[in-house]
Amino acid sequence: MRHMVLRYRRILVALGALSAGLIAWPTVGAAQSVTGVATAVRATTSGLFGSTTTELAGTGTLSDSTDAREASQITGQVPSLLTGETLHATTIGWPDQAAAEASLARLALSVAGTRIGADSVLARAVAASDGAGYAVSNIDGLTINGVPIAVSGEPNQTLSIPGGLLVINEQQTSGSTSVVNALHVTLDGVADVVIASATAAIQ
Repeated sequence: MRHMVLRYRRILVALGALSAGLIAWPTVGAAQSVTGVATAVRATTSGLFGSTTTELAGTGTLSDSTDAREASQITGQVPSLLTGETLHATTIGWPDQAAAEASLARLALSVAGTRIGADSVLARAVAASDGAGYAVSNIDGLTINGVPIAVSGEPNQTLSIPGGLLVINEQQTSGSTSVVNALHVTLDGVADVVIASATAAIQ
């Protein structure tokens, strides 16, 4: 009888240790969802019959963490607004991060009497589950009405143009979301134009 009692106590001790181990064992986190989208050009123009939005070399949004998308055009244009060459956009997802990139060359934008040009424009965004995301843009040869513009490299460098604004390296970032528009031109009631846009997010 005493032997059976000791055996029973050993079983209780073992079960207690096992329960404590399960409580201390790290739980598996919920599955994470990723978002990625890139667009070389997104232009909205306003007219007598409302507004029209045109996208050039747009990837669309990632469907899940195993998706990858790409879009490209040798040349692209929005009639009476802009032209560009070598337009490219790509986005890719992984279980723990997402990345997006958009670029184009030889930008020529003309709106409401203002001409904006650039030799090359690029935007890149990365989001990661550990918070190590970032957003960056590279713009070479930027001009306004033929006058060279110094790009500071700082986020959200803003310049006034007739009737509106030009934002260079427009960014919105947090630990899990990175959004960057290399160039963003707004003219009230006339046009809203984003050149090289990249968004990456993870939740």
